[in-house]
Amino acid sequence: MATTTNIHPRALLRASGGPRYAAALAVDALGTGLLRPFLLLYGVMVLRLSAPVTGTAMTAGVVAGLVCMPGVGRWLDRGARSTVVAASMLVRVLGVALLLATPTGNVWLFATAALFLGIGNQAWPAAHAALVATLAHGRERDAALAGGRALRNAGLGAGALLATACLAGGTTALQALAAVTGFAYLAAAALAWSVHVHAHPADAAAKDRDDEPAPRMRALLAANVIYVFCLNVPEIALPLVLVTQMHASPVWSAAIFVANTVLVVTLQVPVTVVMSRFPRRSVLAIAGVVLAVSYLGFLAATSLGHGWAAPAVAAVSVVCTLGEILYAGSATALATDLAPTHVLGRTLARFQLSTGFGLAVSPAVITALAPHGPAALWGSLAAATLLSASAVAR
Repeated sequence: MATTTNIHPRALLRASGGPRYAAALAVDALGTGLLRPFLLLYGVMVLRLSAPVTGTAMTAGVVAGLVCMPGVGRWLDRGARSTVVAASMLVRVLGVALLLATPTGNVWLFATAALFLGIGNQAWPAAHAALVATLAHGRERDAALAGGRALRNAGLGAGALLATACLAGGTTALQALAAVTGFAYLAAAALAWSVHVHAHPADAAAKDRDDEPAPRMRALLAANVIYVFCLNVPEIALPLVLVTQMHASPVWSAAIFVANTVLVVTLQVPVTVVMSRFPRRSVLAIAGVVLAVSYLGFLAATSLGHGWAAPAVAAVSVVCTLGEILYAGSATALATDLAPTHVLGRTLARFQLSTGFGLAVSPAVITALAPHGPAALWGSLAAATLLSASAVAR
């Protein structure tokens, strides 16, 4: 089995789309970090909507955005690459424009803006993975996907920190952040489109197979819905447990989130490269085991005394982040590897549907399980993740 144990920065940059595409990813992520964590606050503070109404509109936008994925998959299978990436960014420009045009109290226009933002956020991962798969192959492709994730997390973190510093300006600052986000998306779209990456069918037979369905991958897609819960653990589950149940300082939640971001940015590529000596399916199964162990660790940490519980949760969160890194470095790479070239777009679209669905339902599941105690929350997550890991391994 071919492995990649030594990736040079220039080769990684080239495999990831080149300098202009890397700049597009950085600008797009920075703009997303400026607004996405504070979109709920925009609805509440600027538009004077209630928190439940705002949250419902945002969730509806995310879920409705998934409807576009079959079309995105077929577009990619016709050879489009950088054009789809640019389109995913441009549609978010429209979402931001609608957001800025929404009058106070108008929930329907806010929901429409959330829909366009959701479409762009759902379409981008599949389009990006397809573009990287066109430029790089084998384990070099895995490293390039990992590099893109690390760069995106760095941009998201920087954007969120900058936005946090600006929030003292109140509603005016939120509107300014939204406007800057729109310009960032526009600039990123122009940069992404300028790389002109397009996949050409190898032969006429590939065109004749346009109607051939993508591989079902039922076990992988079902497991992915559970695996993706790990992405919302630092943002939703841990703050919920630490602040509302353990009555710990919110500083712990912030520190865990920052540590998660730093670890992903610094370790995503090295860990992916090191694990390239193992089959992708095995790495994904190992990721499930590591995540399940971390969930059981959270369960044990919450049983400690008041002075020790929060530090223990923070320590276990490092293990959870390692599981997240293993998952992110192998899941999309495995789906890409399993896909025949002529249905790559539809395969990645189907994979993104499972990811988007998991991200959409996980906050509701986590908040529903948490009031029933740590065993209900962490025990259920551990059992479901171990079951998913077993399905992937088989």
